[in-house]
Amino acid sequence: MEDSFLIRCTKCKGSFRDKARRVQNGYSRQCPLCERVLFFEEGTPDKNVQKALVDARHLRKALREHENTKRSAVPFKFVRS
Repeated sequence: MEDSFLIRCTKCKGSFRDKARRVQNGYSRQCPLCERVLFFEEGTPDKNVQKALVDARHLRKALREHENTKRSAVPFKFVRS
């Protein structure tokens, strides 16, 4: 399962990818297209930043669930003494 998602820049309206584990409250990233710095803060009025924070949160949750199902699918190995 891929852990990156698209983020839309507020200034140039271009999109770029970043990893969901990085995009959290307090994170900042420079747009590779227009070089504007985006600050990912809870409560910001910027809809693109809000959407990126929500998308990252959902993707991190899906990745955790995927890892848990992978672990539970591994059969238990019985060792005799």
